[in-house]
Amino acid sequence: MAYKDEQLHEEKVFKDPVHRYIHVKDRVIWDLIAAPEFQRLRRIKQLGTTNLTFHGAEHSRFSHSLGVYEIVRRIIYNFKGRRHWNDDERLLSLCAALLHDLGHGPFSHSFEKVFKLDHEYYTQQIIIGDTKVNEILRRVAPGFPQKVADVIAKTYEDKLVVSLISSQIDADRMDYLQRDAYFTGVSYGHFDMERILRVMRPIEDQVVIKSTGMHAVEDYIMSRYQMYWQVYFHPVTRSAEVILTKILDRAKHLFEADDFTFKLEPTHFASFFTRSATLDEYLKLDEAVVYYYFQQWQEEDDVILSDLCERFMNRRLFKYIEFDPNKQMGEVKALQQLFRAADIDPKYYLVIDSSSDLPYDFYRPGEEEERLPIHLLMPNNELRELSRQSDIVEAISGKKRTDHKLYFPMDKLEEIKDEDLKQQIKAILYDQGEIQDVE
Repeated sequence: MAYKDEQLHEEKVFKDPVHRYIHVKDRVIWDLIAAPEFQRLRRIKQLGTTNLTFHGAEHSRFSHSLGVYEIVRRIIYNFKGRRHWNDDERLLSLCAALLHDLGHGPFSHSFEKVFKLDHEYYTQQIIIGDTKVNEILRRVAPGFPQKVADVIAKTYEDKLVVSLISSQIDADRMDYLQRDAYFTGVSYGHFDMERILRVMRPIEDQVVIKSTGMHAVEDYIMSRYQMYWQVYFHPVTRSAEVILTKILDRAKHLFEADDFTFKLEPTHFASFFTRSATLDEYLKLDEAVVYYYFQQWQEEDDVILSDLCERFMNRRLFKYIEFDPNKQMGEVKALQQLFRAADIDPKYYLVIDSSSDLPYDFYRPGEEEERLPIHLLMPNNELRELSRQSDIVEAISGKKRTDHKLYFPMDKLEEIKDEDLKQQIKAILYDQGEIQDVE
């Protein structure tokens, strides 16, 4: 029997709090889960610093990846025998679903921002590079790793396969919304996935939804909208991300300085600071390693690095005010000057953070990110774009919401000895609005 067709003697199951059970019967999938590159995802949290806001958010990219695989497995089961679905793509779809987040670094998006990295690029490099994952995929067929990488890059010729893990209603989003809601303890991310899976239908280049399932999709989109603003963009989480980002910025600055010697040299970060990291070096850096450095760097002679690390490790976060960059940049520049006068470096202690989200969009050809809309399959087999049928979705379609906040350490301001300087800073801050706590 060919490796691609090989089945386990007995089905393996993972007990899962979201999907109850995750079923594995394919030898290829079982071997991929055991690969070191996939096991590394146990050491990468799904939600980065969100556990400093919602203490239960300790779940990993590993559990999310299994969840996405399980949803795609169930979708494919429902598609079997339907027109437009090619069952020869089954294993490819399952592998792409399982491996779609393989390239995430520690603390995910904060890490990417500082080092100008792209986790999707690294996912593809792990799949086609000199790795155990690649070795397993090549046993299916010599060109199979590239096919999996192409699905993740959204360049694979069968767009239906791509849409299963990358669209406005895909297995990735359906898993993380429910999983993140479960572990953060909020109710926003819950929607009727069972109903959505039952009304999904394959067409030539995408998944569509039977019109009878429209209300379940409306619920899904509103769940996503609420999760972004109540969980993913929570101001406390963003405060922790600001500090995390500034730790890495400061460590990079000190690494490049000629007159500073670390007590604990940033060996694992060096190649990232010089933009020369190999795939092997990338895979060796996980959150356990980063936490070790942050713990040790609390003892460094540089007061900024030491202070930022102590804040992050002990959750002493920055406070914030609401901020409008179109009206308040003059005040920020004045604050920067006053911070410098108080010997507080505004580069690290006065930070603008912006978050934005587009909950749903219709097709806008030629734009940088062309979003394929969700289509409803009407009783007469006509396809109708969701926002043309749903008043709820129409109300939020194409509307990008952006939120800006100005973060700073209130405790450092209280320590300023020059009372006049302290009062000038406070006057500007309080004039902008209420200072928000992050407890």
